[in-house]
Amino acid sequence: MTITVYGIKTCDTCRKARRQLDAMDVAYRFHDLREDGLDPRQLDAFLAGADWQTLLNTRSTTWRQLDPADKQPFDAERARELMLAHPTLIKRPILQRTVLQRTGSGSDDTLIIAGFDADRYAALVS
Repeated sequence: MTITVYGIKTCDTCRKARRQLDAMDVAYRFHDLREDGLDPRQLDAFLAGADWQTLLNTRSTTWRQLDPADKQPFDAERARELMLAHPTLIKRPILQRTVLQRTGSGSDDTLIIAGFDADRYAALVS
């Protein structure tokens, strides 16, 4: 099992999520969306695990600073374009847990958690 937390180092919610994972002694990798960027394939993996309305953070400073014309018309494809152009529009943190399938039976099992949920994080190790 591999866990990656996607977020921003200075985000209080990301810090809270990382503190909980540390307290539970869960190994994870932190990917800073601002410093490390966002690959289109990774965003597609997020979108496969969570709905675009959940992933798009319309309460963020980045969203408020967008030109109103960039926000209309709005659909899943436009949301994807904006999140690729402005990774800080993604709700943080995103926790991605991947369980590698060791049998040749199929693809890996991936879970996406958008935002911090202490109970869901705790369930990762139970």
